[in-house]
Amino acid sequence: MGLKAADIMSFFIFFPFPVLQIFRYISIPLDGFPMFVVSMIRTRMDALRSVKKQWQKTPPNWVKGDPCGRKWEGIYCNDSRVISIILPGINLAGPFPEDILSLSELQTFVLVGCNFSGPIPESIVTLRKLTHLFLNMNHFSGNIPRSVGNLTNLVWLDLSENQLDGTLPVSNTTTSGLDKLLKAKHFHLGRNKFSGEIPRELFSSGMSLIHVILNENQLNGSIPETLGLVRNLTVIRLDRNSLSGSVPQNLSMLTNVSELYLANNNLSGPIPDLTRMTLLTFVDLSNNKFDAASVPQWVEELPNLTTLLMANTSLEGNISSTLFNLPQIQTLVLNNNQLNGTVEIPANVSMNLRHLDLRNNSIDGFSSGVYNKSILLDENPFCLRPEAEGNCTTVQPSKYLNFIPLLKCSPPTCFSDPILPSDCKRPYLGNLVFRSFNFSDLANMRYYDFLRDTLQPLLSPQVSIDRVCLVSSMIDTNGYLVLNISFFPPGDEYFNRTGISLVGNVLNNHVFDSPYGPYYYIDKPYTFPGRTRNTALIIGVTVSGFVLLVLTIAAGVYAYRQMKIAQRAAKLNNPFLSWNKGNIPQVKGARWFSFEDVRQCTSDFSSESEIGVGGYGKVYKGKLGTGELVAIKRAQKGSMQGALEFKTEIELLSRVHHKNVVNLVGFCYDKGEQMLIYEYVPNGSLRAALSDSDASFRLSWVKLLDPDDLIAGKSGVRLDWTRRLNIALGAARGLAYLHELADPPIIHRDIKSDNILLTDHLNAKVADFGLSIPFSDDKGQVATQVKGTLGYLDPEYYMTQILTEKSDIYSFGVVMLELVTGKLPLEKHTYIVRVVRDSLKETGSVYNLVDPALRSDILIDTDEFVNLAMKCLQDTGDERPSMNEVVKEIESIIEASNMNYDVESTTTSASFDVTRDSGYPYNSYGSMDSRMSSPFIK
Repeated sequence: MGLKAADIMSFFIFFPFPVLQIFRYISIPLDGFPMFVVSMIRTRMDALRSVKKQWQKTPPNWVKGDPCGRKWEGIYCNDSRVISIILPGINLAGPFPEDILSLSELQTFVLVGCNFSGPIPESIVTLRKLTHLFLNMNHFSGNIPRSVGNLTNLVWLDLSENQLDGTLPVSNTTTSGLDKLLKAKHFHLGRNKFSGEIPRELFSSGMSLIHVILNENQLNGSIPETLGLVRNLTVIRLDRNSLSGSVPQNLSMLTNVSELYLANNNLSGPIPDLTRMTLLTFVDLSNNKFDAASVPQWVEELPNLTTLLMANTSLEGNISSTLFNLPQIQTLVLNNNQLNGTVEIPANVSMNLRHLDLRNNSIDGFSSGVYNKSILLDENPFCLRPEAEGNCTTVQPSKYLNFIPLLKCSPPTCFSDPILPSDCKRPYLGNLVFRSFNFSDLANMRYYDFLRDTLQPLLSPQVSIDRVCLVSSMIDTNGYLVLNISFFPPGDEYFNRTGISLVGNVLNNHVFDSPYGPYYYIDKPYTFPGRTRNTALIIGVTVSGFVLLVLTIAAGVYAYRQMKIAQRAAKLNNPFLSWNKGNIPQVKGARWFSFEDVRQCTSDFSSESEIGVGGYGKVYKGKLGTGELVAIKRAQKGSMQGALEFKTEIELLSRVHHKNVVNLVGFCYDKGEQMLIYEYVPNGSLRAALSDSDASFRLSWVKLLDPDDLIAGKSGVRLDWTRRLNIALGAARGLAYLHELADPPIIHRDIKSDNILLTDHLNAKVADFGLSIPFSDDKGQVATQVKGTLGYLDPEYYMTQILTEKSDIYSFGVVMLELVTGKLPLEKHTYIVRVVRDSLKETGSVYNLVDPALRSDILIDTDEFVNLAMKCLQDTGDERPSMNEVVKEIESIIEASNMNYDVESTTTSASFDVTRDSGYPYNSYGSMDSRMSSPFIK
């Protein structure tokens, strides 16, 4: 089960916000945030740099810098996110590189032909977007992780040629398995040490499989009938195991199968009837214990058959001559059976037939007619006759270790001389290995021509190449077809690293749809030749010819850019340059104050008037000539960010007028000073009031460090549940006004309990617009640098950098949980959203999390309030309610509780003198022993 957004927020506790900015390079899936924690553990750069430290033979261009920006070899990115890692055959070693698992956008992961060992970790499940996983030709051991079954986007799974063991995992009531990979088209699990039966649950009719390759394992038991349900199959390889029993009859229903390998098992019963499998090209049933029977009639009805291997399958009787004139037949291997009678090869024998193996049978007559290709008749009665001279040989069959030179692609000097001749190019070499090719006539050039003609057009649009050359072909001891292939660069003597990487990417990413079945590609190290003296001389002369011109242009460009930089710096340092003396803007609803006016109302900015200091500057309490109390935020001189925020707040707040939003009284732009003058809100911030309630319901006057909390005084008022509901309603109304009625609408960007201030009647006012931003487009979206406060920050906004009003709603949901619990969002290495979510999941209640200051209250409809908060905290903005909807739901909660949500007297309380003795009694809220002990009353 994926982690929710709440689960990742506790991670923020350990890292300051600026450090976390780098995580924006890794895209996180927003549908449940299933991999967010893992992705936050390491950035893209950290992950790959860590891998580089573990691996000794990484590509030479894996140096400092961004792997995407610098295009590290084998690393492919999309929109600055790593989507493919393709590193075949570069002799890497060590355990599975678990640092890679933090790259949550990874789709293709190729580590073919390396020397990795140890287990494949269960945590591979974090790569949820993986579509192609190639770990073949390594030394991995242990079981296939069951969690692979949760990689539901997998199309190609290749774990072949390792040392994996255990049974093939299938799902049960508690864990997943390979049967859940319904999108997978390729199960390549051959040449390992898997044991046990092939689970019948492994296959179902809903699967997309086209290749099932399980050859050369230690599997036993019968072939499951469910295999016959996977109707898209084209290749089945179950050979070289210990399978027993009959071949399921419904296997013949797999009419798309072209290659069927069941050889070297203990299969018994009748030879399977493959009549309906008319697309078969390659059939290998050799070395099994089938019931004695003649060569099946269905063989003669397969028009596409190129290879039939039925050695040691209890065949008996005569061989029909029609078997030899199948139009595509190339190889017939029927040795080690009880075939008898006379074999006559007809005059119309197939021109494609290249190899006929009838050794060790009971054949007593043979007529080859005009056929003069490879025939093996040893150990037959016929060979004892005089007329057999010259027809019976001891030549080994050409099935294995055949090496066919195909084309001499370039002069020998191209591969030996350290300095290339001018008419020669350095090719990029590699091997294409086909596991189940459908022909056996290796000398037939039309197969290679077709392959080349298919491959070159595919590469050309993506990679600049001159030509593709197939050098040689060979069938290795595993029965795999190995093609040695060369790619030649265009124009230049050699490829650059990008060109090589692109060729490897096309082949290893299986963009190439092979006409000859499943394959993998292993390249050979590419040696870049040194440049010739002539080349160096040409370059030197060319560069020298341009030096003067380049220097002249560079000087001009440098001067121009310096001028522009100076202009931008001046504008950033003082965004009010256009507000010259005598041209001070007339901002509606906000008065301009001179520096002298502000100095007087703050007693010359005395320390007694100072009520706080922060990154923006200092905050002072002042008294205007009219007797009005104000809070004055004085920006630090030379602070560019403060200057920009100053201008933003003037432009936005001068247009904002609502009883639940802090009012901007005026501003000062005089004598180099930048000050904002707000109404003074006497009872401080919601956060401070909640802290008071948790500290024996009192406040001690302290000089605060957060200026966001400093445009207000302090309250000694206990916040009971009724008051908290009304505070939530007031703050919601203020936020709804900003989103829907302000002109232009405003996204706050930093909603938190510190930015909700309380009036003398405990009405809530939304404050601090230093980070606010207007939005006016139809979608209500703004692409912006992430700003906000950890604990309240919307994860969707954080990862996408796309800001909408729904980000404010997420933050407001956190504030709602603060009202219930009294806790900070991030406290003692816990994140309140996750704590509440876990409690609801486990107990269906948050009773144990309720603020101790509320334990004497009757908590009515708290469940509904918490449920509304959790709606605001949905992982994606689309799932969250609008602020207007939140207002209506809080109103409904209050109405259901028989409270009056619109009369200030319900929340009226005197502003207590915070300098009073700490033991000042709360006479209105003394002992409440007669009340229930925090029940949830519906």
